[in-house]
Amino acid sequence: MCAQHTFQVRLASRPDGMPARTHWDMGWNDINGPSDGEVLVETAFISIDPAMRGWLRDAKSYLPPVAIGAVMRAGGVGTVIASKHPDFREGEQVVGHTGVQSHALVPGDTLRKVNDTVAPLPTFLGPLGIPGLTAYFGMTEVGAVKPGDTVLVSAAAGAVGSIAGQIAGIRGAGRVVGIAGSNEKCRHLVEDLGCDAAINYKTEALGERIREHCPEGLDVYFDNVGGDILDAALAHLRIGARVVLCGAISQYNDLEAVRGPKNYLSLLVKRARMQGFIVSDYAEQYQSAVEEIGGWLAAGTLSYRTTIVPGLETFPETFQRLFTGEKLGKLLIQVV
Repeated sequence: MCAQHTFQVRLASRPDGMPARTHWDMGWNDINGPSDGEVLVETAFISIDPAMRGWLRDAKSYLPPVAIGAVMRAGGVGTVIASKHPDFREGEQVVGHTGVQSHALVPGDTLRKVNDTVAPLPTFLGPLGIPGLTAYFGMTEVGAVKPGDTVLVSAAAGAVGSIAGQIAGIRGAGRVVGIAGSNEKCRHLVEDLGCDAAINYKTEALGERIREHCPEGLDVYFDNVGGDILDAALAHLRIGARVVLCGAISQYNDLEAVRGPKNYLSLLVKRARMQGFIVSDYAEQYQSAVEEIGGWLAAGTLSYRTTIVPGLETFPETFQRLFTGEKLGKLLIQVV
């Protein structure tokens, strides 16, 4: 097969603070056809996730940092256009780490087959993808939600938080409260996603509202943001509470140092547990989780939203939407 022309977004320099267009190189390049074990994928949608900000740091983490000059790491879904892997054929649809590029050469062993006759392709980057799995294992395994629990979720209108809050309700939580950054998102949480209440952290006194909506305290706090919101939640734990550390997006662009919680002694007083996790910790359980989530989607028990932005050239500004809150649900780029 001849070389394939692909539009790529590459890391030009490491950002201090909010990533800007100047931190990226974008343009057309050639990539070779697949070698043995590889698959060439024409990408349809690219997933934009908070974890991507951490991959830009030159620091030790659960994955190595994206190298200067390398294609930006990202999940994607698309169609196989050439294959030298025995499990994949031309025309099949797949999901995996494609990177931010229109065409990607990917090891076949890292891909998973999907089918848009089962669900629209964006679904496999949302509730049936890493965000849905993260919400599932964070709430059911780390948070160990059980019937009657009072649950608080931050960034509750986002890709992970919106699924996590609904899973808490499906698993029998007695009360689910979401935190979001606009009145529109708070309305969405209550009217569309079934939260019992919602708090606009930008306009309301967070501590007072948590006390009002969760008067007996929190059994589970699912944290996506860190910072002041984590501190406020820690002040309202019940005995034996579980705090799920899924993300800390309020701290990802910190120019000085990540700020830890001031109210951590509440964990001692309330004999509570605060635990971080990475979704890949539960890789062996992915299939059973996808089947359960898929059943909820088919039954109409679980709903989701996507914000889709057309064009890979919009990546720098679309990436910033993670931090400005200009999105609802899962944020995707459609490759056009």
